[in-house]
Amino acid sequence: MSNTPAATPQYDYGVVKQFSVMTVVWGIVGMAVGVFIAAQLAFPALNFDLPWLTYSRLRPLHTNAVIFAFGGCALMATSFYVVQRTCQTGLFAPGLAKFVFWGWQLVIVLAAVTLPLGISSAKEYAELEWPIDILIAVVWVAYAVVFFGTITKRTTSHIYVANWFYGAFIITVALLHIVNSMAIPVTLTKSYSVYAGAMDAMIQWWYGHNAVGFFLTAGFLGMMYYFVPKQAGRPVYSYRLSIVHFWALISIYMWAGPHHLHYTALPDWAQSIGMVFSLVLLAPSWGGMINGIMTLSGAWEKLRDDPVIRFLIVALSFYGMSTFEGPMMSIKTVNALSHYTDWTIGHVHSGALGWVAMISIGSIYALIPWLYGKKEMHNVGLVNTHFWLATIGTVLYIASMWVAGISQGLMWRAVNDDGTLTYTFVEALKATYPYYVVRMIGGLVFLSGMFLMAYNVFKTMNSPAASGNTAAQPA
Repeated sequence: MSNTPAATPQYDYGVVKQFSVMTVVWGIVGMAVGVFIAAQLAFPALNFDLPWLTYSRLRPLHTNAVIFAFGGCALMATSFYVVQRTCQTGLFAPGLAKFVFWGWQLVIVLAAVTLPLGISSAKEYAELEWPIDILIAVVWVAYAVVFFGTITKRTTSHIYVANWFYGAFIITVALLHIVNSMAIPVTLTKSYSVYAGAMDAMIQWWYGHNAVGFFLTAGFLGMMYYFVPKQAGRPVYSYRLSIVHFWALISIYMWAGPHHLHYTALPDWAQSIGMVFSLVLLAPSWGGMINGIMTLSGAWEKLRDDPVIRFLIVALSFYGMSTFEGPMMSIKTVNALSHYTDWTIGHVHSGALGWVAMISIGSIYALIPWLYGKKEMHNVGLVNTHFWLATIGTVLYIASMWVAGISQGLMWRAVNDDGTLTYTFVEALKATYPYYVVRMIGGLVFLSGMFLMAYNVFKTMNSPAASGNTAAQPA
């Protein structure tokens, strides 16, 4: 048997670097739009009587930018990195990976142009019109070919659990997007869904909730299962639990969508199924959260001086909190209070800012020095400052929306002895106003941290390398 050492794999980090940089860029853009529309809700004159600056047009731009531009770039950057390192091989079809990067950026730019112009299918998280939907499908299939092709050519026998989560996210998002976007084109910029009425609503929220479940959960859990153990220098707390977590999560999540349609025209039995599966979903969600946090067993001291670990662990804490809150809000009696209120907005952002943004930011902070051959970020103190800005901004945002939402729900439901409403809608809106201002401030605080990140990433990329090899961290 030969003792010749195996050749070092030739990794392709070019596309990983591109996606990592654009994660930060689109994070700033998407969150800046979010802060602006939050300010519009507090100060409506900020729409300047311009139709393309109205809340109704900028809000879908904000959601698409933070989910698909910021979140999507983070997922593609980390998945292309993780699949290479854990499979000990370079990317399959690097040229196709470049197409994925430029195709995805084109999708984002087209969204940024069409949505403010009012070109929209009016479907939540799926507002883009049919030509862009087709481009998304083509780019996504190319992404799947590169990812699964890399797994096929792996030099290791084992497929690491992070790749299971990334793989499930890629396959399921393709299915969700194609089915929900089925439409009959009328013109180049207008189409109508092939579904009608309650069926359209059911399919839309099957898509909408699983966009949360797979794009914003499964994909980022893949990130968690690589970067938490790597940054902590510890193995995953329980590999068996990670496999149970995977199969339970992807089996249950698909059925939770109807809880968005309580007290609507959707049949009552379908609403109840959504509620039951949402409640069951608490178990695998918390299993994954506990598995991630307990990975720090024996390494808790790292929380004192490693702000990257802080980002990752606080992200998991928010994941646990939002995946407890979600099932509770799916209970019909709770939903009767929370539905259509800002409590839902608080819940969404505890997941979006607390979980998705923080795990992404922490992972990019870990990834950038590896990619550019640096020992650490240019200024670790700024990373720590960013952590506190992100945490404080998130808490301000979600706490204000919780109070606003519960206040709204109680005021809307209050009735006098004669059956008339106690409060007018305007009175409820007036009571909500201070919380809208606090929400705007929380968003500004979070956004300020993203500018610090952009500066720090730029300086790290352009500082002298610590060694001649990039990504010198161990496999």
